[in-house]
Amino acid sequence: MPATPRFRQGAGRPCLDFVRTLRHRGSPDVVEELPDAEALLAWVRQCGPCADATGQPDSAHARDLREAVHALITAARAGRTPDAHSRDQVNSAAAHPVPVPRLDPAGRLTWRADDPVRATLALVARDTLDLVTSPALTRLRNCAGPACGALFLDTSRPGNRRWCSMGTCGNRAKKETLRGRTG
Repeated sequence: MPATPRFRQGAGRPCLDFVRTLRHRGSPDVVEELPDAEALLAWVRQCGPCADATGQPDSAHARDLREAVHALITAARAGRTPDAHSRDQVNSAAAHPVPVPRLDPAGRLTWRADDPVRATLALVARDTLDLVTSPALTRLRNCAGPACGALFLDTSRPGNRRWCSMGTCGNRAKKETLRGRTG
C-alpha cells in the first residue's frame, strides 16, 4: 500500500495551504501535488475537516480553483481588481454547501458533507473571499526562501517573519549563512 501523501500546512489560512499544493511556484522546480483524484482526496482528508472523504473528485477542477484563488490573492495584494474568470470561479465554489459539525456516539466532533471534497473546496473559497477583503491581507508575506514561492500569514507580533516555516526554509537559510561564514 502506498504511503499517504503529506501536504504542507501552517500558512495561517486554509486557502494559503491550498495554494501551497503547487510547490515551488514560479521556479523551474515546480511540483504539482494534486495530479489526480487520489491526491486531492488525500489533501482533503489531511487539511479539511472531513477526514473520511471518499469519491472520485475532479482534480483538474480543484487545480483550476487553486489558480483562481492564487489570482485573487495576487490581485488583492497588488490593489488590482481581480479578473472576472477567477472571481467567478471562487464565488461559484464558495456557494456550495460546507461541511457541518456533529457529535458522534462517543461524543467526538466530526464533520459531514454529501460531497466532502466540494464542501472542503467551498470552505477554501470562502476563506479566500474573507482574506482578500480583510485587514489580514496586509500581513500576507512571500517566503524569503529563494526557491520556495509559498505565501503565509505573518501573525508574529512585530510582523517581520521571513520564512513560511522555520523547520524548512528558515533552517535552510540559516545553514547557508553558516556555510558562508565558515567556507
